[in-house]
Amino acid sequence: MEALIVTTETVKSWHAMSSGEALVVLGTSRASGLSNEEAQARLLEYGPNVLDEPARHTVLQQFIAQFKEFLVVLLLVSASVSAFVGELEDALVIAAIVVLNAVIGVVQERRAEDALDALKKMASPRARVLRSGETEVVEASSLVPGDIILVDAGDSIPADARLVESAMLKLDESSLTGESVPVDQDADVILDDDAALGDRVNMVHMGSSVTYGRGVATVVATGMSSQMGKIAAMLQEGGQETTPLQQKLEALGKKLGIAAVLMCAGVFIAGLARGERAFDMFLTAVSLAVAAIPEGLPAIVTIVLALGVQRMAARNAIIRHLPAVETLGSADVICSDKTGTLTT
Repeated sequence: MEALIVTTETVKSWHAMSSGEALVVLGTSRASGLSNEEAQARLLEYGPNVLDEPARHTVLQQFIAQFKEFLVVLLLVSASVSAFVGELEDALVIAAIVVLNAVIGVVQERRAEDALDALKKMASPRARVLRSGETEVVEASSLVPGDIILVDAGDSIPADARLVESAMLKLDESSLTGESVPVDQDADVILDDDAALGDRVNMVHMGSSVTYGRGVATVVATGMSSQMGKIAAMLQEGGQETTPLQQKLEALGKKLGIAAVLMCAGVFIAGLARGERAFDMFLTAVSLAVAAIPEGLPAIVTIVLALGVQRMAARNAIIRHLPAVETLGSADVICSDKTGTLTT
């Protein structure tokens, strides 16, 4: 089998060429597909057909991340000051509360990640592919541009591909376009270059599923080069925003910190004005500041969120990030399109 004439990165408008042209460009054929040797060579060139995932944090990294909230930092400072002035009992209690809060957060996040990993293993995707003239079932991760894949009702589309044959083929593309009504596909259609993604009826894309009919297609893009991969890349670049609850707790922590400093300064100055010893007034001011900080608030918030995660899990919803429970509970308007698909 000939090598690719043009790389998949330089060919964008697969929907604007005939299926025969696509086969020529990809250096493959409908009758026999790629040879096993060529498929292996292309796998080395293009890499596995998988979406990149952010590296999973270690337990230590997750534990340290629990101490980034301003209120928690304030409590650690409070514990340090208590220890410095000899209030070891108070310091140990505050430290224990902070550590307990961190442990609960880590345990919940690890449980959610383990559950998601188990789901991924159970859903290990496979694909029917034509290689060296023989139909075989392979791991979807081994698909490469130029592979001929065969899909039937109930199958998930394992990669972006240009249809070569279609027989009453209908796809559910809701995960890609938000349109939950099955879309008719036609291998013989040739579209304009600027056709919208949802209008490319001669293409099938990773993440879609076949609801009716059957089809034969040649893979044009895999992994992060697929449309689903581009969406995943944008989501990863977006970063993680703080939730309303986190913003409110951070604001509360800053207000408490400012109030404690002002109160300490006022008590210290008033004591000096009355002729009290500076060291005694310093201890009094610090003790007052420590007492003004609600040591149990972070732990209470974490426990309440953990209970929310457990209730969601009982309803088959996995929450990976604890504060997301509060964000979900704050939603009072849900927007959907005409098909009823939830878009936000």
